[in-house]
Amino acid sequence: MMLIEETAIADAALPVDQFKAHLRLGTGFAEGSVQDEVLKGFLRAAFSAIEARTGKVLIERDFSLSLNGWREQTGEVLPVAPVTKIDGVTLTDAQGVDSKVAAAEYRLEKDSQRPRLRPRGSTLPKIAKGGSVKIAFAAGMAANWGNLPADLGQAVLLLAAHYYEYRDETALGAGCMPFGVTSLIQRYRTVRFGAGVAR
Repeated sequence: MMLIEETAIADAALPVDQFKAHLRLGTGFAEGSVQDEVLKGFLRAAFSAIEARTGKVLIERDFSLSLNGWREQTGEVLPVAPVTKIDGVTLTDAQGVDSKVAAAEYRLEKDSQRPRLRPRGSTLPKIAKGGSVKIAFAAGMAANWGNLPADLGQAVLLLAAHYYEYRDETALGAGCMPFGVTSLIQRYRTVRFGAGVAR
């Protein structure tokens, strides 16, 4: 399995001004934007850490998932949530020849924890021996920062501020995710039920 983030969070979608206010950085100076690139880096790191911890994509963007075989012929669980749409499914044979699967053959089963690619018939299209399948999809909780749930937005700012304050610290204790962040994201974490988690 290989998950690729096809599009990154755009610079314009990063809440740089809110982050500056959160850090209580001075405003109105001629060099007020000198730290913007550094702040964007900490915001991106915070987004990535929270997405990794929760399994949820915060700001909508495009992904692709490549597989050598289906885990379940009746439906493939997608590795991130929430998935908003399937853009395409492409089969590749052992010789590297691609063939698009008609959109009428599959559907998206939306779920906040485990969205699935489902067949419209009884099973997903057969993957040739030595071949693979690529699923292109979009996922995200919000199209932009303003539509993100308030608790997740606060968690991003808190974690980015933590990274900013401890940017020179290498000790494990100071670099760990702060309790305030873990408590804010707790309800978004993927629920696991043991052996049947993929079903």
